[in-house]
Amino acid sequence: MVHDVARISIVVVTVLMCATGCIAHAQSQYPAKQIRLIVPNAPGGGADTSARIVAQGLTPALGRSVVVDNRPGAGGNLSGEIAARSAPDGYSVLWGSVSHAVGVNLYSRPGYDLVKDFVPVSLLVLSPYGVALHPSLPARSIKDLIALAKAQPGHINYATSGSGTFLAAALFCDMAGVKMTNVSYKGGAPGLVALLSGEVSMTMTSVASILPHVKTGKARLLAVTSAQRTPSAPEFPTVSEAGLKEFDAISWYGPMMPAGTPKEIVDRWLIESQKLIKQPEVRERMIASGVDPVGTTQEEFAAYVRTEVAKWARVIKATGAKPD
Repeated sequence: MVHDVARISIVVVTVLMCATGCIAHAQSQYPAKQIRLIVPNAPGGGADTSARIVAQGLTPALGRSVVVDNRPGAGGNLSGEIAARSAPDGYSVLWGSVSHAVGVNLYSRPGYDLVKDFVPVSLLVLSPYGVALHPSLPARSIKDLIALAKAQPGHINYATSGSGTFLAAALFCDMAGVKMTNVSYKGGAPGLVALLSGEVSMTMTSVASILPHVKTGKARLLAVTSAQRTPSAPEFPTVSEAGLKEFDAISWYGPMMPAGTPKEIVDRWLIESQKLIKQPEVRERMIASGVDPVGTTQEEFAAYVRTEVAKWARVIKATGAKPD
């Protein structure tokens, strides 16, 4: 009996050692296949543009293709739930955004917990929204827009795409004391098309996507929503500067991995992401596309995510915002 128990113990220990060895070997071989970067927005918007710059840059650094997987819908919750349910093996990475920080507060059943279900890697991009108008709307400034909205309650239709722009617009209306009508779209690109066609009169969208149309006169950019002016368009004032004091709403992006992803894999992404975001050509591409490159430590990003979740919970409570 004693010998039998000893033999069983040896077998168990051997199996565990082999399993541990296999896991360690798999981690050391990472990545061994294509990686998908799950983006919460449709192709063509600021989130998609910045994600593709990062995916393109990380592909040679990691030695395997990093492919953008656009999963718009439910204010970012669809992408968040898909990523949270993915295997924690480094092959499914969420392009974490403000939409996720808003969505977990805005929806009763978001399908994931942004703080508990993910490991933040690095905050790579800040992307202020632009308050843009169709040229037919007779407003040349934020003060003009507020005055027009007060004179015609509910008359101005505006496009939002995702919970980030939805709540930023709700905050704008609340702080300005105006009523406008929200029209939700599944991505920044469809919302932008709606503005350019005159289907809506206003949008809050990424500066990256609106700037080319401002230059051609097809849209009018009144201000940016960040606390400070953006390096990508320093000639435009902030909403706060333009008349709505202390307004601050900004989009942000960075890779986040499912909880339980091995530290070695997270560290690999952290190192390569920080290297990438420091490259002059990458920074130039991002600024030219209307977003601001950042690059933080893992701890800084984790703290930022917690702060954003708490911030938008307060805003939702204060504005009474509800999803359409």
